[in-house]
Amino acid sequence: MGIFGSDKPSKSEREYPVAKTEEEWKQLLTPAEYQVLRQAGTEPAWMGEYTETKTVGVYRCRACQTELFRSETKFDSHCGWPSFFSPLAEDRIEEIVDRTLGMSRTEVRCSACGSHLGHVFAGEGYGTPTDLRYCINSLSISLEPETA
Repeated sequence: MGIFGSDKPSKSEREYPVAKTEEEWKQLLTPAEYQVLRQAGTEPAWMGEYTETKTVGVYRCRACQTELFRSETKFDSHCGWPSFFSPLAEDRIEEIVDRTLGMSRTEVRCSACGSHLGHVFAGEGYGTPTDLRYCINSLSISLEPETA
């Protein structure tokens, strides 16, 4: 497990448009990316490359490159992980109730490949338009900067 926490991935009955074997995912991703994206791991707080990034652009799923979030919806939550108040479009993500670790929370996955991105939390009092915090692992996403 290394330095990454890990939850057992929640079960989904869905078949995803981007489908690969676990061996193919292991070849495509680094061990740390595989741990987070395919095994529902969590990178340590304040360690991710996008935690404090202000670059304008689009955040994509690191596994399949699906566009997930825009930088305009990223905000400073001071929680240790990149936070967004809204996905690019509702059909880009899948939300699954996660009851692991003795609590109930909502897991967020890429709807194209089923990769674990993080969790979404509601009602925390942030001054955002949605009062949602999509708490996303940096290892789950890649930033495509906007070009002038």
